[in-house]
Amino acid sequence: MPRDQFSHVTTWVFDLDNTLYPPAARLFDQIEVRMTDWVMRTLGIDRAAADRLRSDYWRDHGTTLAGLMRNHGVDPGPYLHEVHDIDFSVLDPDPALAGAITALPGRKIIYTNGSAPYAERVIAARGLSGLFDAIYGVEHAGFHPKPDAQAFDTVFGLDRLDTARAAMFEDDPRNLAVPHAKGMKTVLVGPEPLTADHIHHHTDDLAGFLARLV
Repeated sequence: MPRDQFSHVTTWVFDLDNTLYPPAARLFDQIEVRMTDWVMRTLGIDRAAADRLRSDYWRDHGTTLAGLMRNHGVDPGPYLHEVHDIDFSVLDPDPALAGAITALPGRKIIYTNGSAPYAERVIAARGLSGLFDAIYGVEHAGFHPKPDAQAFDTVFGLDRLDTARAAMFEDDPRNLAVPHAKGMKTVLVGPEPLTADHIHHHTDDLAGFLARLV
């Protein structure tokens, strides 16, 4: 039973995008458009080239921002502010998810490759404000993104996280490899399951999954 496999967990770590809201909200589609616009304007390239660069950097560096910083010396602050200036009205409050998170024993934290201010706006739109003990954005990892081990080491070190007593919920399977190696329980959140040694569980209903753990 999943409940038995999580009985030791005292810290619950949640990704943000497509994890604490459903992919059907297509919130990240807005961010991708703004990323492409930013790359076009800043690097002076056309839309097709900018969109390709955005995707390639996400694939090769973990985030588009990481590739831009590494290859073009981009200042992350203005970039993060601009690409996250989006319409949050597409998100609905989720009382079932709020109740399930509230009922979890122990600490609950968010760790996202976005910025912490952006995460605050997302959880406000979802009716989840005040439920988390800490929110960590990419800025807390020195702008190193998941799935880099250095990023996890930095954030988990800041949090003084005991990884042997923690669980991680993520929509990107790449970002569960390091948590698994650190001894965390790992849960892939999304419509499609994936069989891999570093993925212990899968759910397409986060609220329902959490409710079965308490």
